[in-house]
Amino acid sequence: MAVKRKRIPRYSRVQVNGYEYYKTDIEDAEGKRVILYGKTREELYEKELAALEQVDSATFRRTSPTVAEYCEKWLLMQSVHVRATTLTDYTSKVRRHIIKELGEKRMAEVTLDDIQVALVPVSKKSASVYKSVVILYKSIFRAAKESHVIDRNPTIYLKAKGGGVPQEERQALTDEQAQRLLDAVRGLPPYVFVMIGLYAGLRREEILALQWDSVYLDTDAPYLTVRRAWHTEHNRSVILTELKTKAAERNIPLPDCLAECLKEAKKQSTSDYVVANQDGNPLSYTQFKRLWQYIVTRTAKPRKARKLVDGKYVNYMLYPKLGEKARNNGHVVYSLDFDVTPHQLRHTYITNLIHSSVDPKTVQYLAGHESSKITMDIYAKVKYNRPDELARVLNGAFAVWDANEYGIAQ
Repeated sequence: MAVKRKRIPRYSRVQVNGYEYYKTDIEDAEGKRVILYGKTREELYEKELAALEQVDSATFRRTSPTVAEYCEKWLLMQSVHVRATTLTDYTSKVRRHIIKELGEKRMAEVTLDDIQVALVPVSKKSASVYKSVVILYKSIFRAAKESHVIDRNPTIYLKAKGGGVPQEERQALTDEQAQRLLDAVRGLPPYVFVMIGLYAGLRREEILALQWDSVYLDTDAPYLTVRRAWHTEHNRSVILTELKTKAAERNIPLPDCLAECLKEAKKQSTSDYVVANQDGNPLSYTQFKRLWQYIVTRTAKPRKARKLVDGKYVNYMLYPKLGEKARNNGHVVYSLDFDVTPHQLRHTYITNLIHSSVDPKTVQYLAGHESSKITMDIYAKVKYNRPDELARVLNGAFAVWDANEYGIAQ
């Protein structure tokens, strides 16, 4: 079979310093004309191909931004129509999980394989974090496709389902656990925070932004109003008057125990904030972590700790025993054999509402859920996760059916 010969263009010939050359010209990436010479047509042809390839590459680099460049532009565009807290979350995840992994690549070069490899470290985090990063990837590349920055979207077949470490199902505190927690922190800085979480069901950011002008204790039916939210930027607290959703703004009636707790706290307070630092200001993120440490240090759970040895701090594993006092602090008693998270307080409040047969719409309102689906998912898990309760409901239903059938037979 004959080898197909390359078709070499006919080039003009010129004399340069007494020598004859073949000549052509091309347009570079900047639009300028560049003249090329070759001793033979074949040599000039190879030079022309190489030069055109360089021009294409330069044009590509100029028209296709890097992932880092486009991500920063995308974040800037988002700042127009998302809340400050949402933008902070986006920025952190985009820079940590997208720019860090693929930032130097050109947007048009990125493949699905590139993204899936970049997601490997994220897959070791929680399923919710993994899902949120996948959504960010899809949003960024979809925007790039719609803006004609790229010709194809590599995230079309990217899936969030099944990625990340599944979270353990949230469990509400039992009545006994809630009482032991309150006994453990009574008279300590986190006590008011815990009481509000357990008996008003506020989110962490709602408790830390709560001011006394939103707590009404001198009415026949004491209540508080949720109208501010706390978040931090560079470890500094920022109080927002714009809540995450419209449903988050709500009035919460106060049970007697919480009303009495807040009355006492208000007498001793010199701050506008219900939970404040020593200067009367809302807590920073670091200060909140210190506040929560009062609870962590009272749990009888193995954990890493530090101690001073020969003038240096060394890490070691601490194995507390329930009921014992801490060696370095006799005021600390290991009285809790369960872990507690701030959100668990809120989950306990919602669970107790459901166990008390509060109707789902009222639960949705008090919890500040925008979607009834969130409330109903919790409602179903709580209401029908007790075999005895489910058996009672089913037996009652079957009894009605049997009675109806018997009546028809008569």
